Amino acid sequence: MRQSYLTEPLVMLATVLQWLALATLAGALVGTGCSAFLRILFATSDHIYAAPLWVQMAVLPIGGLANGLLLQYGKRLNRTGLKDSVIIAVNDQHGALPWKTLWVKPVATLITLGCGGSAGKEGPCSHLGGSIASGLGELLGLNSELRRRMVACGVSAGFAAVFGTPIAGALYGVEMLAIGRIRHNFLFPAIVASVTSYEVSRFWGVPYPRIDVSFVGDFTELLFLKTVAIGILCGAVAWVFIELLHGSRRLFTRLRDRLHIPEPLMPAIGGVVLAGLILVIPYDYMGLSLPLMDRALQGEPMPYLGFLWKALLVAVTLGSGFYGGLITEQFVMGAVVGGAFAHLLALQPALGAAVGLVAVVAAASNTPIAAILMGVELLGGDSTLYVAGACIAAYLIVGHRSVYPEQQIAATKSSWMTARADVLVSEEKVRLSREVVRWWHDRRPGAPPVPPDPPDDKL
Repeated sequence: MRQSYLTEPLVMLATVLQWLALATLAGALVGTGCSAFLRILFATSDHIYAAPLWVQMAVLPIGGLANGLLLQYGKRLNRTGLKDSVIIAVNDQHGALPWKTLWVKPVATLITLGCGGSAGKEGPCSHLGGSIASGLGELLGLNSELRRRMVACGVSAGFAAVFGTPIAGALYGVEMLAIGRIRHNFLFPAIVASVTSYEVSRFWGVPYPRIDVSFVGDFTELLFLKTVAIGILCGAVAWVFIELLHGSRRLFTRLRDRLHIPEPLMPAIGGVVLAGLILVIPYDYMGLSLPLMDRALQGEPMPYLGFLWKALLVAVTLGSGFYGGLITEQFVMGAVVGGAFAHLLALQPALGAAVGLVAVVAAASNTPIAAILMGVELLGGDSTLYVAGACIAAYLIVGHRSVYPEQQIAATKSSWMTARADVLVSEEKVRLSREVVRWWHDRRPGAPPVPPDPPDDKL
């Protein structure tokens, strides 16, 4: 039977109305939950730095032990067999997340930041948002495809509630799922949920300070190339950060296995390491380090290797088993390195810090479009041309590595590289394409011929 010309428009209208209802409800719930978490976080974090040094050093191992015991309890409480990663929930678990443990990671983050650990605040909000949205989808009896979208829009809503960037938050919740792929059918629910969560968070009094950096003068090709150079530098910083983070996790895991240390004790050991590091690293790099980022954005001089101190502290904190987010720390590293190296390119330090602020996020999280929009929402529309080239350059320079090991590789970033599609970035080794290998062999004198490509089913 021939369909009416009105069938498709009516179905699309029904889809829009469906997601206006579902995503608005999810965004309101996530905004309320994240606002409550953020208010508690603002009331409890940063107080430790007013205490004597010996108190700060003593509290870190105690906080690590509390973190380890809490996360271990969460694992035992989760009897569903589901992993509590929002990326895995969307890609592999049909939008399902363990409901009973949604509070564990937010509380663990409060402990981490309360005792002086170096981590971010958006991770627990994204987890909280994804878990609330997943539970809502289960309560409403939605099918697996709709629940996937619910989780993604819950993550977006949590991100928007933290940073006050609803459009960037919507893109982040979708773009972070895989390198090289954006699921456009997720975008409308994510935007609706993010905008709703942002407005609800503002209603509950969550503050969103605007960053005041002046982008003045005519934008030239030379200035564009300078911002791209900042992006290349930020991509290298992201590369160092990712390697430190994953290397720290491997080191602590090897230590645990070799010495048969109970897993809950590992964050306590990490706390001991952090206690030693704060003897040589300024306290500005502990915790969220937002004052340090603010000073960089105001144009104050930054040390060239300041980003390395921050990267090391985050790597030890999260690598040993503390829980916390990663984006805030990427903001700090980007602002510090951009402010430190800007004068070498004849740029204002504040401008370099502003560009670096989002460029490291684009690279380390593999979310360049979200990072560009984040720059626009945080810095104003005049920043668009400044941050766009930097974010894309940083995204390319970091290669096929990520702070999120659950992220999938949907497409490689260069035609000279190849990888299996839809494989976790932590499990796939990206390699040179056969065309590049063959070209190289053909130009080597006396090189043996390159064997023919295997059949497709052997790739």
